[in-house]
Amino acid sequence: MGSDTVATNVLSLVEPFKVEEDKKEIAYKDDWVEVRPIMASVCHADLRYFNGSRGAEVLKKKLPMALIHEGIGIVESSKSEEFSAGDRVAIVPNIPNRVLQPSVASEGQKIPANYASGAEFLGSNRDGIAQTRLVHPADCLVKIPDNISDELAVLSEVSSVSNHAISHIESDLKDTSKNIALFGDGPVGYLTACMISFMFHVEKERFTVFGADAERLAHFDFAETKMSPEYNFKEPEKKYDVIIECTGGNFSAVAINEAIDLFNPIGKLVLMGVSEEKAPINTRDVLEKGLTLYGSSRSTTYNFEKVIEGMTTIPEYREALSRILPKGMNKHFTVSSGLDFQNAMNSISNDKTWEKAILNFNY
Repeated sequence: MGSDTVATNVLSLVEPFKVEEDKKEIAYKDDWVEVRPIMASVCHADLRYFNGSRGAEVLKKKLPMALIHEGIGIVESSKSEEFSAGDRVAIVPNIPNRVLQPSVASEGQKIPANYASGAEFLGSNRDGIAQTRLVHPADCLVKIPDNISDELAVLSEVSSVSNHAISHIESDLKDTSKNIALFGDGPVGYLTACMISFMFHVEKERFTVFGADAERLAHFDFAETKMSPEYNFKEPEKKYDVIIECTGGNFSAVAINEAIDLFNPIGKLVLMGVSEEKAPINTRDVLEKGLTLYGSSRSTTYNFEKVIEGMTTIPEYREALSRILPKGMNKHFTVSSGLDFQNAMNSISNDKTWEKAILNFNY
């Protein structure tokens, strides 16, 4: 069934701010697929590695490594009947242990793939999408329909993370008696809010987004919006039954505790924001209100499929998602070499604008 290896040129981060090219031969097994990456977007997780903010011990353990886990590609060859050369695919970055070691029975069979031990994740403990060829399991690829543009399809990874987070509270979203709130006006908050509004049909009257940037909040016109710095959380205008936290970083603790103030009894709090520091939480009110906290991270192939389905069938969802794509060329970067990638990451690190940055791979 063809060669047992695939040659690839890996754009490896070897230390903060420094990328080098490294030629590798990657094992090519049955039911795996050779993919040529064509486009990607950059996550804050990639920037934390690139900038060295993950910490010296973490970087020592992980580097050298190719970054990027939000991307799409074209199938070059396939050892799976599910895919053929020329197929355009979204790349699911989480490779479950059941795929890596199919002969090994583990508790991971009963645990969602994004939480089971032994998994590998692109740009975290396995070389990411920043390489000329990616050898990837068929189970972790999703075909992209013709009516979805490359740029829109690139948003499928971060949107799939939102889809998984929402799975914890899906029944509550359908209950029209419940009020929903979301904290965070960045890309994760926006893409999660889009999904809540357009895929789960939560009405504007019972959906509120709290943020700290009025210009960003203006994009959330499908929800009520509130400026967190100006809001009186101790005497709120409305109480909420479900709240999703998408802030992360140094703002996580503030947002979580403000959310706790807003809850009705027996509320549900979904935590999506990633912070390098531990966040102190008002556990007294968590206990008194009987709140449930869900930690939510990463996603599965199923979540990708649901996102692609939503993009394909809901025009309003596509239109809302397109707002976060870069309008000018200042956030489009052509990557043909390790130096191109290094320069692009430097530029993206210094850019504080709202839109996602797009990498166009042209080797």
